[in-house]
Amino acid sequence: MMLPKQTFFFLCLLADWSWANEAHRRATNETVEYMKFLETRTFFRKRQDNQRLIHSLEAKLKNANFSSGNVTLQTNNIQSLVFKLTCDFSGLTINSSYLEKAQTRHIMQFPTELTQRACKAREAPQELRLICIYFDMKYFFQDDDNSLLLNDNILGASLVNHSVSSLRQGINISFWHNESLERYDLTCVFWKEGAGKASWGAWSTAGCETILISSYQVLCHCDHLTYFAVLMKLSSTEISMELLAPLTYISIVGCSLSTVASLLTILLHFYSRRILGCFPRTFNLGIIEHSRKKNNSTTYIHLNLHVSVILLNITFLLSPSLTFQPVACVAMAALLHYSLLSCLTWMAIEGFNLYLLLVRVYNIYIQRYILKLCAFGWGFPGFVVLLLLLWKSSAYGRYEIQIKTSQENDANSQNTSICWIKSMEIQWVFVMGYAGVTSLFNLVILIWAVKMLHGLHCREKKWESRICRDITTVLGLSVLLGVTWSLPFFSFSDFLLPQLFLSTIFNSLYGFFLFLWFCAQKRHSDLEAETSSSLQMIRTGLQSNHSPLRSPQPSSLTCSASPVPPYGTSHQEGGVEEDMAHPET
Repeated sequence: MMLPKQTFFFLCLLADWSWANEAHRRATNETVEYMKFLETRTFFRKRQDNQRLIHSLEAKLKNANFSSGNVTLQTNNIQSLVFKLTCDFSGLTINSSYLEKAQTRHIMQFPTELTQRACKAREAPQELRLICIYFDMKYFFQDDDNSLLLNDNILGASLVNHSVSSLRQGINISFWHNESLERYDLTCVFWKEGAGKASWGAWSTAGCETILISSYQVLCHCDHLTYFAVLMKLSSTEISMELLAPLTYISIVGCSLSTVASLLTILLHFYSRRILGCFPRTFNLGIIEHSRKKNNSTTYIHLNLHVSVILLNITFLLSPSLTFQPVACVAMAALLHYSLLSCLTWMAIEGFNLYLLLVRVYNIYIQRYILKLCAFGWGFPGFVVLLLLLWKSSAYGRYEIQIKTSQENDANSQNTSICWIKSMEIQWVFVMGYAGVTSLFNLVILIWAVKMLHGLHCREKKWESRICRDITTVLGLSVLLGVTWSLPFFSFSDFLLPQLFLSTIFNSLYGFFLFLWFCAQKRHSDLEAETSSSLQMIRTGLQSNHSPLRSPQPSSLTCSASPVPPYGTSHQEGGVEEDMAHPET
């Protein structure tokens, strides 16, 4: 039985329609599966493969067949939209509310000018295709500096087979955040392929304008189509031109004074050691020698701290002068970072040594104690800096600090430069994090020392009589342990300006305060040595008056490098004679 021609034709159309729907469904499923593949395999791929993977996704969306005016494909972290446009395009607004799996709010607005250039071409197609891809993950667009992006959102748009740039009306992209963005410096950027070294691109600001609508909304106005994002950095200290001069003056004077004071401290130490060996042998200085040996480790730690302060001040003062020499600036930035880490490390060593002296009073002998401390104090910071240079040498270089003017009708900003760390992530981990751990450790040691001091005077019931001396001791220990270096952690809100000046004053004068601490300790030790010597002379005189044998005493002054034997024993002609005092003495 033969079917009528109309029925046969109808069945063919139905079969063709079913096949087309099946092909469309199969292509859609393949694209969705590919998007899921991109989500789940991010941690097992190299950055160099990202460009190929993104272009593959764009090609699949370009060749997608669909009968309706648009198609939407969604996974957990990637959403793709394809729109059919015509030459009478009247504009388009895409809201994230259209996407069920969109995690944050955003809006893209396309002007009517979008299709005009493509429609004026000689072989203008009757149908244009607009592809929009939203990424809720920044893995595929990580630059060499691993920049921080708002919400980790990247919004991309492209017109198939046509380049769109230099738009007069521009494209508006709005980003929202559920928390205030006042603490951040926000910059609208686009992904520029081939601009990176290790990555397949880099973020650029060309052609994009940043407009902060509110503390929760950012508007990006750009004149081309590509992938867009909002670069965010924690707001650096906003220094006005009026504040720059006094802060610079304080830094230069403070660092110079600290350098001279630290050098003077080191010279005075070696001078006092030389003088200490030149005493009359009639004075029995065993107590002084014993005390000097006991305090040698602490003295060497102080000296290493002074050396690290000198190195830090010198590198800080020289750093701004090398900003226009790329290689020298990288070396100076690494040296400045090393100096800062060394200074912080020796502050922590001061706290550790104080812990041993206060808590573990007995059985604290450590073989080659100073050698191990020097290896850690100078070696560990060097290891950190060397590791950063090998892993990411581009992290060091010219670091720009924005200086804002307060003149009327002047919204421009000027920059001042210094050789320092350019990556904010490295600054947070290897500067702020390192300083935070050091400050927290020394603060705990300081509180422990104050608690022990308070308990001691409570037992002796002499707190009122020694309160001035103890306050001086606590202030000295606070300076020694670098408590003032924790001031930058309070740079927020109303504390910003006071913290800026206090931190600049105290930290630039750190070496000078250490010199004052050295002078106070030197005066205290000299008084103790003088008192001990006087008591020993009196005791020796009384013993000599009641002793049947009196050995002759030399009348000349002798300088000996070897220590004088402690009182109670003396070596004479190979024998040891004990000087026993009489009971009445």
